[in-house]
Amino acid sequence: MAENFSRSKTIHLGNLEQRVILFLGDLLASIIALGLSIYVWREYSWQALLATGITEKRAERIFSIEIQVWVYLLPLIWLLLLIEIYEPIIAANRKKTQRGILIAAVIGFIAYALLFMTVRNPTSSLPRIVIGAFLIFAALLTWLWRSLFIRLYTSQGLARRVLIVGAGKAGATLAKAYEELVPKPFYLLGYTDDDPGKIGSTIESHRVLGSNKNLIKIIEEQNISDIVVAITGSMMGSTFQTILDIQEGGIFVTRMPTMFEEITGRVPIHHLETDWLIRSFIDETRVSAFYELGKRVVDLLGSIVGVIIFLLTAPIISLAIVLETGFPIFYGQDRLGKGGEAFKLYKFRTMRQDAEADGVAQLAQENDPRVTRVGNILRKTRLDEFPQFFNVLRGEMSLVGPRAEREELVQKFQREIPFYRARLLVKPGISGWAQITHGYASTIFGTSLKLEYDLYYIKHRTVGMDITILLRTFGTVFGFKGR
Repeated sequence: MAENFSRSKTIHLGNLEQRVILFLGDLLASIIALGLSIYVWREYSWQALLATGITEKRAERIFSIEIQVWVYLLPLIWLLLLIEIYEPIIAANRKKTQRGILIAAVIGFIAYALLFMTVRNPTSSLPRIVIGAFLIFAALLTWLWRSLFIRLYTSQGLARRVLIVGAGKAGATLAKAYEELVPKPFYLLGYTDDDPGKIGSTIESHRVLGSNKNLIKIIEEQNISDIVVAITGSMMGSTFQTILDIQEGGIFVTRMPTMFEEITGRVPIHHLETDWLIRSFIDETRVSAFYELGKRVVDLLGSIVGVIIFLLTAPIISLAIVLETGFPIFYGQDRLGKGGEAFKLYKFRTMRQDAEADGVAQLAQENDPRVTRVGNILRKTRLDEFPQFFNVLRGEMSLVGPRAEREELVQKFQREIPFYRARLLVKPGISGWAQITHGYASTIFGTSLKLEYDLYYIKHRTVGMDITILLRTFGTVFGFKGR
């Protein structure tokens, strides 16, 4: 069959290709912005020199501006500020992209202002005009480029055309997750299935186009670029051979859990085989010693900075808590760390003293009535968590990781949620993938979703992902979006 199959010539971009294109476009925009800002800087300085009353000829002799080396690093700094909007789903959303660029510019201005106030002789070492002009030009040019990308992204030519093989529970779950995405990361054409009773039916708004026996014909007719195998039980030998032929013919073949992770940033815990933790997850979560060493160094440096900020802000925060609801200022709880090892975690108190009067552990909720007015501000700015930097300093926690949970809740959840205890394979973190992508989990369903995000992080964690989470956490703090 393979010799009779010819792949579509249409170009389709996957997530990696999209990220590369976004990076190159942003880099070009920021380099142009740097050139324009230096030009504006020079022109302003030239005009300011002439305004002193000297002749133009003399001005030419004395006009000299030395551009410091760090100025040429501005494009790279700008790319780091944009890291939150490199997810393809976010990059294809006009409003989220615009908000991300605006937040990047605001963070840039604030960081520069802080440096300007602390650096000696800032006028010469940190020129205001070049920084201000760069941030304005970079924001405008990046928005123009991202608008063009969004237009291209939503066009028929660049999007992948996907077919799901298997219209059972796993296939329907993937289709449902796809329908919740705005905008769509690819075109989902429908399903194929071996069950004759499903052919022609509609499942989660998508039709079963035909039998797996006609898979190659359907791929050619629908110009399919990717197929997702969502068959959870035994697979017919003919279907398996057809999928091999298709892959040899150039079509991308992906398993349902892999595609689900790609489009949601979560691990589908309810669609995994019982031996998944041993057979797949543990092997894929191994990281190098260099990553562990680098992560610990970043944790130490970050915790030192965090402790300093804590010491500077603690008197004001403590006074605000006492004036509103009295003592105590802090509250401590036993939490489980890596390997289930218990440690004491401290936070600024954000709830009433009788928040758990009966002694029973309760999950926090959205708009929790137990939270005080001062506590609400502390949560939105994440200032309530700054005492945890001492836990990071001691090695009990990391800057990035799953949320540290109480032992009684861990015991409860591991009885009701598959693979829950797997989140204890790494140190808990002050911030994490689940914290920045999902709200409060006050139900078993919500806790399951947060676990899916946590397992995704554990499986895919890298230095780049840790930096992304930290930068997005800064955006949460500055945007008062903490929970």
